[in-house]
Amino acid sequence: MAPSPKSVHDMAAKYAAAWSSQSPEGVASYYAPDGKIAINGGDEIAGRAAVAEMAAGFYAEFPDLVVHLDDIRAGGNQAIFVWTLEGTHSGTGNRVKVQGWEEWTLSDECLVASSLGRFDAAEYDRQIAEGI
Repeated sequence: MAPSPKSVHDMAAKYAAAWSSQSPEGVASYYAPDGKIAINGGDEIAGRAAVAEMAAGFYAEFPDLVVHLDDIRAGGNQAIFVWTLEGTHSGTGNRVKVQGWEEWTLSDECLVASSLGRFDAAEYDRQIAEGI
């Protein structure tokens, strides 16, 4: 049975908090064991270990990373997780604040089976170089 809209909202709030906790394994725990993510049409990252490694890369770039849950829309096993990422880039010292979303396919256990993430990469790169 598909997760309820309330359970998806609760999971999304905890997922955003996990991103803000600086715990790669915490982020990965919201994915199915074979869960996958592709960001901006890039290569697919599959499995919890790979998701944790991807999250660790973001933490290396943004030691003070915070992810905000802006909105969640859910229906059946599909959801849209809308977020804002903010933090200070470790290389440039510039503040970054970008918005994006993830299109989720969820397992019946309300874990991310598949995520297609999107954000404005050009604006992200500009903010890293110049700040907000």
